Amino acid sequence: MITTHRTDYYKASPQAMKAMIDLETVTRRLSIPHDLQELIKLRVSQINGCAFCLDVHAPKARKAGVSQQKLDVLAAWRESTAFSARERAALGWADSLTRIETSGAADADFAPLAEQFSEQEQVDLTLVITTMNAWNRFAVGFRVVHPARPEGAD
Repeated sequence: MITTHRTDYYKASPQAMKAMIDLETVTRRLSIPHDLQELIKLRVSQINGCAFCLDVHAPKARKAGVSQQKLDVLAAWRESTAFSARERAALGWADSLTRIETSGAADADFAPLAEQFSEQEQVDLTLVITTMNAWNRFAVGFRVVHPARPEGAD
């Protein structure tokens, strides 16, 4: 289902987009390593079906050092041995918060997070997840379409 772009939200509300960009800038300076942030952004975008954000963040994840194997199996991360306990805790929390209507941010999802991350890191990771969910809602809601790249061009 390829659709037409609905609204240029940068033009329609520069103030709102400045707030989003400022938020994004803050997340980059938080305690969560860049490679893990990019992995989380990809996972959240997979859940939300945001092709635009997947297209933006897959190359960024590779550049940040996320292995191709992890990118290849991310959609089935629970079934893969490629991820560390820390990554698994972060991915579980990302899944839980992104699907909060069904998960309720369950204790079973929070417990591994609390084992692997300090309280500050828990808050910082939650902001990364929340910010990516917000970006996905803009891109999906306003039908932002990613550009097609020639084969082999990243």
